[in-house]
Amino acid sequence: QVRLAESGGGLVQAGDSLTLSCAASGSRLNSYNTCWFRQAPGENREFVAAINWLGSSTFYSESAEGRFTISRDNTMNTMYLQMNSLKPEDTAVYYCAASDLQHPVSMLTGGALYKYWGQGAQVTVSS
Repeated sequence: QVRLAESGGGLVQAGDSLTLSCAASGSRLNSYNTCWFRQAPGENREFVAAINWLGSSTFYSESAEGRFTISRDNTMNTMYLQMNSLKPEDTAVYYCAASDLQHPVSMLTGGALYKYWGQGAQVTVSS
């Protein structure tokens, strides 16, 4: 069973960049397809981006495409989310998650498909 822990959240200004990390323990991260979700206050949890176990395939939400980059370093057992050109509407708690389902990542956009979750990292973007 894998345990996930996010880090790197914080308060930034609109237009800034921020990188979130998701460190895995208890199991090798390369056993899982992984992703980032976010949840803003009063909103439903929203898919952001996913990456396959090898790091060779990625998929993004429309809001993340072109501004965010998901990546992973399996040797470090860590996944990342590089966020550029941040907007106030990107303010949310960001969660990393892992799935042992062997589907293309474009099909892994539903939260119910992920079995393991981190505790979340707050990202606040001021205008």
